[in-house]
Amino acid sequence: MSVEELYKLYRECGCSVTTDSRNCPPGSMFFALRGEKFDGNAYAASALDNGCSYAVVDNPSVAAGPGFITVDNALAAMQSLARCHRLHLGTPVLGITGTNGKTTTKELIAAVLGKKFNLLATKGNLNNAIGVPQTVLSLRDEHDFAVVEMGASHPGDIDELVNVSCPDYGIITNVGRAHLQGFGSFEGVKKTKGELYGFLKKKENHKVFVLSDSADLMQMSAGMNRILYGRNEGIVTGRLSCSNTAYLEFEWESKEYGTGVHSVKTNLVGAYNLDNVLAAVAIGLHFGVPAADIDNAVLGYVPSNNRSQFFKTAANSLIIDAYNANPTSMKASLANFSALDLPHKMVILGAMRELGEYSVQEHVRVLHQLEGMNLEKVWLVGQEFDAVRDSASPSFRFFENTACVIQELEKSALQGYSVLLKGSNSNNLAQLKDFL
Repeated sequence: MSVEELYKLYRECGCSVTTDSRNCPPGSMFFALRGEKFDGNAYAASALDNGCSYAVVDNPSVAAGPGFITVDNALAAMQSLARCHRLHLGTPVLGITGTNGKTTTKELIAAVLGKKFNLLATKGNLNNAIGVPQTVLSLRDEHDFAVVEMGASHPGDIDELVNVSCPDYGIITNVGRAHLQGFGSFEGVKKTKGELYGFLKKKENHKVFVLSDSADLMQMSAGMNRILYGRNEGIVTGRLSCSNTAYLEFEWESKEYGTGVHSVKTNLVGAYNLDNVLAAVAIGLHFGVPAADIDNAVLGYVPSNNRSQFFKTAANSLIIDAYNANPTSMKASLANFSALDLPHKMVILGAMRELGEYSVQEHVRVLHQLEGMNLEKVWLVGQEFDAVRDSASPSFRFFENTACVIQELEKSALQGYSVLLKGSNSNNLAQLKDFL
């Protein structure tokens, strides 16, 4: 079946797709995707029984009866369908990727652009080979703009996703040392993230939003139609207005748009989020969102999902930035925490994952940074930290996993500390909130 024929059936299904046989809107189209621990083909018949009109499978042996559509690869078929849908609608699309902050930046951009447009934006972090086509297939005729987030852990990942979402505009938040096991090196990170630029270069009317403070991004985007933003140069420039409070406060202005100076308080923790909010401001101005609406959108944004969040419990004050961690984001989080004027500082850090041969040296670098900070307690979680304990201060404590930390907290509760929780999501550090 050609993609155009599949697209016709998709339109007949009311543009409704599912990959979960337990969640089948009436008349929808089911895609039988394969994973490490499951094979959607085994549930295709159930999807039809549960209300789907069609089941797209790549195992011909399960296609018994009406409603089955057999393809070579169900995921590739869903991606091709998404690309076809995106091109048919012609909705303007902004693509976003980056090592750190892409989900927060995407949500800030969505909050700002949502003041003017009927907007579709990636939900949560559905930014991979499955999530991006799901997002694109959620586009409807009434949407007049879309923001699509794209993640990567291996070379070629972004190239795959831009050929599904076909963006007209792009932003790379930053490039840093993450997923080094998959990328091979920092140069591999830059090359992969730069695949967004590579796609846009082929479009005569492309535009990219570039952080002017990043030498790497400036070099990578050379020769492109750039819209700059940053602390010193661009259509929007900004600075911290208060550097020692938990919540980010900043000022921004645009001489190009004659906005004057705007002071904004946010619900975001971390001075490292300044670049993210400036990106949202710049994109908002470019697409005609009034300055006052931009301020209100940024002010009203409340982070979730353990990203840059501040909590006060009955016993302690917590900064939770535990959704993801890599050497670049860990360094920034620790530097920000060090600068804050808070009493009785303590850190609970989870190991950084997917660093391959760089793991030991990067975890040792974290130890050295910690030793230069004024901290009353340092707790380190995970085998990657345990592997470098010989390089650590004798006062640092090591835990095999988060369950061991919980056991310690149940024995000896903490009281009156300012605690930073930072680590890769697989450490499950967010569980500690209920014990602190």
